[in-house]
Amino acid sequence: MPSDHTTRAALLAVFVTILWASSWVLIRIGLDSNDLQPIGFAGMRYGLAAVVLWVAMARRSAPSGLRSLGQSRILELAVLGVVFYALTQGSQFVAIANQPAATTSLVLSFTPLLTALVAALTLGERMTPIQVAGTVAVAGGAFLYFTGSLGATVVGMTAALVGLGSNTASAVLGRGINRRVGADPLLVTTLSMSAGAAILLAVGAALEGLSMPSVQAVAIIVWLAVVNTAWAFVLWNRSLVHLPAATSAFINNLMLVEIAVLAWLFLDERPSVGQVAAIAVVTVGVVAGTGALGTTRPRVNGVRRRR
Repeated sequence: MPSDHTTRAALLAVFVTILWASSWVLIRIGLDSNDLQPIGFAGMRYGLAAVVLWVAMARRSAPSGLRSLGQSRILELAVLGVVFYALTQGSQFVAIANQPAATTSLVLSFTPLLTALVAALTLGERMTPIQVAGTVAVAGGAFLYFTGSLGATVVGMTAALVGLGSNTASAVLGRGINRRVGADPLLVTTLSMSAGAAILLAVGAALEGLSMPSVQAVAIIVWLAVVNTAWAFVLWNRSLVHLPAATSAFINNLMLVEIAVLAWLFLDERPSVGQVAAIAVVTVGVVAGTGALGTTRPRVNGVRRRR
């Protein structure tokens, strides 16, 4: 049976996925209805969110925790920020701008497969049989989906694949850092997001130039930054303290269904009957993977550690 800490962490992570799924709709609206470019848009979102987090840290006197981390830990968090925000989120913005949101989401559904493999090799976190079955279902459902009409583009799929690789790396890296550093989730989120946002803003300015966003775009950026980013990522990092990397990746895959439904309702991206069936198969896989919450224990020096 999962512990109370694990159950609460899982519910918290599910709530965060709902917030993040709504972000995809807002991002597409911002890109389609306003003069926004994807990388610069991502940079403004995460840059403003980082400012909000620094203000929150100052109010809590959290900067003292920054000094206690040491240079090596700060560098680790900066690397996490480059992978998790600059690469993963930046590539997702580019993919969303160039192809249907559900198609990009399906590419990212392969994250648990890669995460489980990498986590087993680097963190000693083994998957249970039911999680293996869930992973197979996710892969099978994604394959069924990709046999239909995708509306995919070369740029969109390339960006989505970059996002897949960096998303996998960030899932394992984030889990390892949160276990090892033991710092306040607010501090972890603020430092990593600041590093990633700085890269996004610099690359966006260099490749896309600078433009003045509309009033609607400003409203979207503020909502994404404050609610769906600053608050949501603190909650996500808090959940990672008690969730194995493979489990958090499975929960993150709930966004596959959430994004498909929201895109259908708000973006008129209507899936075919076959694609609905494929999404249902993926959903079963996600439920199977998360049904074994708390049964996967990381090995520390060859011994399973209880939580």
